Amino acid sequence: MDILMKSVKLEMNGKLYVKDPESSDLGKKIVEQSILLIDEIGFECFTFKKLGVRIQSNESSIYRYFENKHKLLLYLASWYWGWMEYRMVFATNGISNPEKKLKKAIEVLTQNVEEDSSFSHVNEVVLNRLIINEYSKSYLVKEVDQENKDGYFTISKRIVSRISKMIQEVDGSYPYPLSLASTILEGTLHQYFLAEHFPKLTDCNQKITPTQFFTDLIFRTLNHKPNG
Repeated sequence: MDILMKSVKLEMNGKLYVKDPESSDLGKKIVEQSILLIDEIGFECFTFKKLGVRIQSNESSIYRYFENKHKLLLYLASWYWGWMEYRMVFATNGISNPEKKLKKAIEVLTQNVEEDSSFSHVNEVVLNRLIINEYSKSYLVKEVDQENKDGYFTISKRIVSRISKMIQEVDGSYPYPLSLASTILEGTLHQYFLAEHFPKLTDCNQKITPTQFFTDLIFRTLNHKPNG
C-alpha cells in the first residue's frame, strides 16, 4: 500500500507553469521552498528574487518554471486541492452508506492536516497554513473569469461537485447541494483563519474543531444525524 501511495502523481493544468516543476530537482526545490518562504513572509512580500536567494539559484531560473508569482500561487493552490481530492477519494472509496461517506469526506476536508510522506518535496502542514492565509489572493483578481475559462480552478470545482453528489445521495430533495458543498470548502479555510486571528468571531477553538462544526451544520441542514 505504501508503494502505491508513493507512486501517486497529481495532475496539474499545464497552463499554470512554463516548465513542469515535477520534472526536475530544481523545479521541486522551487515548489518546496516557495511554500516555506510565502508562509514566512506572506505572499505580498514574496518575490522570485527572494526565492532565488533562498534556493541559491538565479532569479531567471525560476522564471523558466513559472511566468510570475501569481501563477505560482495558483499552482500551489491547485496542488493542494489535488492532494485533498486524492485523500478524500481514497478515504471514501468503498463506503456504501451515503451518510457515512459524506461524514468521512467532511472529516478529510476539515480536519487538521498532517504531513504526507507520499510527497517528499511538499510540507503539507505548511502548505495548508499557506492556503488558509493566502488562497483568496489566487482568485480575487480582475482576471479571474479568464483564468476560470483556462481551467485554473478545475480541481477545487471538481471537489465541490463530488461533495454535492454525496449531499444529494443523503438527501435528494435538498435544493442547494452545490452551495452547501462550496461552503464546506471555503468555510473550512475561513474558520481556521478566524480561530487563529479573530477567535471572538468563531466557536472553533482547541476544543471545538471545524470538523465538528461542519458535520453538525451539514447534517442538521439535511435533517439527518450522521451514523458512527
